Amino acid sequence: MDESLIAAVPLFSALDVEDQHQLAAMMSEVVFRRGEKLFNEGDPGDRLYLLVEGKVKLGHTAADGRENLLAVLGPGEMIGELTLFDPGPRSTTATAVAPTRMMQLDHEAMMSFIDSRPELAKHMLKALAQRLRRTNTALADLVFSDVPGRVAKALLDLSDRFGTRADDGTIHVPHELTQEELAQLVGASRETVNKSLAEFVSRGWIRLEGRGVHLLDVDRLRRRAR
Repeated sequence: MDESLIAAVPLFSALDVEDQHQLAAMMSEVVFRRGEKLFNEGDPGDRLYLLVEGKVKLGHTAADGRENLLAVLGPGEMIGELTLFDPGPRSTTATAVAPTRMMQLDHEAMMSFIDSRPELAKHMLKALAQRLRRTNTALADLVFSDVPGRVAKALLDLSDRFGTRADDGTIHVPHELTQEELAQLVGASRETVNKSLAEFVSRGWIRLEGRGVHLLDVDRLRRRAR
């Protein structure tokens, strides 16, 4: 495994080259097809995953069967680090939304690694605090932002993480999500999200393309997301 992938993960960015090499040697590679689950909500949380290629969605199913999409993760991001500090069953279901390659590491091995490097725990807690802040922001958006604003903000966030700029200045965002999944991500009905997307298209802000989108006017989207 390329140690540069380890260095790119905020949780492990403080490690020196030797420790990054040792951590990489402890990991094993796993591959998932689109639609294949890494784990289900309620499964034992016994390992960490580091995304190398592809995308994974984290979702939660309510008692009445409704699904909520909490996040979409991409290369360089970690899944399962919460159970290092709070062992227990998984709180979400993780599903590959594109062909995905990951490195996995057993929790027991990871804890032994941390025990000999106490400074690493501080950096891990900082990264977890940053993720909590993003979660708090998302909750505030559900309360104070309307659906078009949330859709605009979601498109911009996906663009920042997965987008590539074309020669004509537009940004292509291959988010790999269905319209239903995009609706779950912003906490709204599919019909309402589709209406927002159609409005953005008619205004010339975006162009839809399968499971992706082209951002044509980022400034207008940013103003709508406020």
